Amino acid sequence: MSGGGHLLPPEWLPRLERLSLEAKRRVAGTLQGKRRSRWLGSSLEFADYRVYSPGDDVRRFDWGVYSRTGKAFVRQFMDEQELTVSLFVDCSASMGAVMSSSSEISAADPAGTKGSPKWLLARQLAASIGYMALSSYDRLQVACYSRSINARLPIMRGKGSAHRLFSFLQGAETGGEGSLGAALAVPGALPRQPGMTWVFSDFWLEGGEEELFRALSLLSGTGQEVVLVHVLSREELEPKLTGDLRLVDSETMSGKEVALTGKVLDAYKEELERYRTMLSRVCAERGMSYVLIPVDMPLTDAMFGVLAGAGLVTG
Repeated sequence: MSGGGHLLPPEWLPRLERLSLEAKRRVAGTLQGKRRSRWLGSSLEFADYRVYSPGDDVRRFDWGVYSRTGKAFVRQFMDEQELTVSLFVDCSASMGAVMSSSSEISAADPAGTKGSPKWLLARQLAASIGYMALSSYDRLQVACYSRSINARLPIMRGKGSAHRLFSFLQGAETGGEGSLGAALAVPGALPRQPGMTWVFSDFWLEGGEEELFRALSLLSGTGQEVVLVHVLSREELEPKLTGDLRLVDSETMSGKEVALTGKVLDAYKEELERYRTMLSRVCAERGMSYVLIPVDMPLTDAMFGVLAGAGLVTG
């Protein structure tokens, strides 16, 4: 949280209101919104003409065309409908893990009291995406997960619900083992309507590739356009530890004595790169999106650089 007690600085909100989520597919919602669907409707954006039929709304009758051609046509407009946006925020212990200055690498900071930068950024990104959805009159639902759905914010709509979004994320805590696949398999966890699903996580998956495949299959089966936002600390991306250390798993609390040499660190970096490449490849093969955002990246660069560059937000 920022020094003022808010996840997002107040001056950041007007900038977010000028952005919108870029869904690849046109969607048909249940209420009038600001997002174009594949249906024709009653917005102000002109779509096409069609021949007048008895019973058509006379307000759409184009008298200009009739005076020029003598033929009766009515104007059709694009229907602007809502998008259902679902946010899943990883609240497992690894998201709140912090590095100790001693020879023992700290496990977790369950409530985020030490200000885990990874946990803060994940919630800031989720808050930003959520606020953009609410500003566009889209339907928004949010869940925090570990091995199950730890907390859930039911569907809401409109900027008037922003305080609920911010309060929910601000009060969320980390703890326990994480498993995206197990969490999504919980009855009622998956979105009920087709839409856009964002997952914010460090993606240290217990089940590796198999768990990732299972989780993405569950989401794609409900017609979701999926975005994986990979949040990693600089220490995870480029560890600079050396010497004899005791590494403690932040979720299982099991420890291991390790002699960290340059060779060991090089092997770790190679494996991390392989893992990141796998995440990106699997998403690309399924028509999903994957982005990596380090915790030391400014929020403006993350939104206007990474996410905008990937075509996920526009403004």
